[in-house]
Amino acid sequence: ACAVAALVGLSFSGAIGLTFLMLGCALEYYGVYWPLFVLIFYFICPIPHFIAKRVGDDSDAASSACRELAYFFTTGIVVSAFGFPIILARVEAIKWGACGLVLAGNAVIFLTILGFFLVFGRGDDFSWEQW
Repeated sequence: ACAVAALVGLSFSGAIGLTFLMLGCALEYYGVYWPLFVLIFYFICPIPHFIAKRVGDDSDAASSACRELAYFFTTGIVVSAFGFPIILARVEAIKWGACGLVLAGNAVIFLTILGFFLVFGRGDDFSWEQW
C-alpha cells in the first residue's frame, strides 16, 4: 500500500513537471519547441547511478570512486539541464518566460527522480526492480 501511494505521488509530480515543460514550449506566446531537448537530460540522468550500482556492488563501503564518479556525472547532467534553457534564453531562441517554466519543470522532474531513488532504491522489501 505504501509503495503504491509513493508511485502514485511520484507519477503525479512527474506529470506536473512535464506540464511545466510543455507550457514553456506550447503556449502561443512562446511557440518554440527547443526546450524539449531537456528531455534528453531527464533520460540520461539516472544512467551513471545504474552503471555505478552495477559495477560496484560493495554496499558496505561508505564511499567508492565509482559511486563518486557517478555523482559527479549526474551533477553535470543536472546542471546542464538547468543551464540549457538559460543559454537558449540568452541567445533569444526562447523567451525568458518559457525559460522560467522550463526551469520550474526541471526542478520538479529532478526532485521526482530523486524521490524515486530514495523510495525505491533502498533494496528492502520493495524496490524499483519489481516495477
